[in-house]
Amino acid sequence: MTNTLLHEIAEWRLEAKLEDNERYFFHTADVTLLENGSRSYLIGRKGTGKTAICEYLYKQTGPKRFSRKLTFKSFPFNNLYQLENNRFKTPNQYITLWKYLIYSSVAKMMIENQNIDSDVRMNLEKVYGNDPVVSLQRTISKWTGKNFEFTILGTGGAAGRTQNEVSNDMPWIERVEILENLIQQNLDDSSYMIVFDELDEDYKDVSEPEKYSQYNALITSLFKAIQDIRSIFALPDYKVFPILFLRDDIYDLVKDPDKSKWSDLIIELDWNTDKIKQLLTFRISRALDASGNILYFDEAWDKIFLHQHVEYGFQQKKRMSPFDFITRSTLIRPRDYVRYIRACAMSASANNLPRVSPEIIRKVDKAFSNELKGEMVDEAEGFLPEMREVFDIISHMRKQKFSFSEFSIAYQTSVERGLLPKRDAEFILKVLFHFSIVGNQPRQKMVQIFRYQNKEARLNLNESLCVHRGLYKALQII
Repeated sequence: MTNTLLHEIAEWRLEAKLEDNERYFFHTADVTLLENGSRSYLIGRKGTGKTAICEYLYKQTGPKRFSRKLTFKSFPFNNLYQLENNRFKTPNQYITLWKYLIYSSVAKMMIENQNIDSDVRMNLEKVYGNDPVVSLQRTISKWTGKNFEFTILGTGGAAGRTQNEVSNDMPWIERVEILENLIQQNLDDSSYMIVFDELDEDYKDVSEPEKYSQYNALITSLFKAIQDIRSIFALPDYKVFPILFLRDDIYDLVKDPDKSKWSDLIIELDWNTDKIKQLLTFRISRALDASGNILYFDEAWDKIFLHQHVEYGFQQKKRMSPFDFITRSTLIRPRDYVRYIRACAMSASANNLPRVSPEIIRKVDKAFSNELKGEMVDEAEGFLPEMREVFDIISHMRKQKFSFSEFSIAYQTSVERGLLPKRDAEFILKVLFHFSIVGNQPRQKMVQIFRYQNKEARLNLNESLCVHRGLYKALQII
């Protein structure tokens, strides 16, 4: 049975879209807040489970629950930038666009709702069609195109039914108002969920403001559009739930006077070791039996790992539990643990071992380090396109801890050799700190300060800097 368990864990997926969500999705209180409409923005770092939650919400449909996913993976954002509303100043010029897309998505879902007036559904089907959404790019191009015939049948009370016609060149704000009225007049007690995912596809060149301004305006406008819609379609009378999934580093860069007003609708997706243990207990239990009882953590963990400490350090004189050894190499994200444990299970299963040994854990640590470095490069390149070369500087320094002056000298040397563009060394370190590539090592304290452990932490250049433990092997740091 144990070998079967290891084989099942070896098939775990890092990509949430490929995961057996029905079997492995770990439902938390945060998910409930999104489901019942209490929250509309989910902010979190890559690897913290945003896409898994998005996939779960999108697939939870029923007779009174409808959902649409607007994913911007490989989307040509320039097409959106051309659809700005010049009646609004930056960064609000895309609010009408987002409201139009959200309302159109709701209208299209209303076609599927048998409780909606049949004449309304028939008319909406003439406008939007009842074909499945194959391509978001094609859908948006159709809905915003000049040839899109927009005739909406509304309810006119005692006056009977009225036709609301909008010419193809009429401003969208009039289309938005007509859709808004129609939705308000015809919604039942069903819920309509519109999830926005993978909006980081055009997140790049952040260090060059002129290239980032349009993207920032687009994201800011979406926050405001959702806030506006939630105020118009307020609970408990309406259940229109647009939900935005966004990386925390992108959210941190959004600067707007209204930003503080969004806090009531925000969930910041954070993990600690206790929550991670609950997640792993659930996943291991489900790997053992897709519909069985959830075990206790120690019971579940011991079904995979030998109950032995991992020896490490000079002449292997230090000892640590398998969970703690793995944790120190992670950023305490679900993806990190899934990746590490999956690799351990693959190795043990390939060698026909009943459980994962300390030797396998140490062996996997090197491969995990290289993968973690690759993820951090991908994540930070929006700030620093030369992120790989910056990693080379740290690798060449060969130090777990270093000072600001040591890094500045090494960085300046690389600039003079033409290996890097000239930037401020302090800015470089702030980026590294932001992504928890480096942290602070306070004097006379054993604890290290990393942002992934404390979002309020700020870089202190008067203290020693330390490299994240998970990067040691990838950077060849002794």
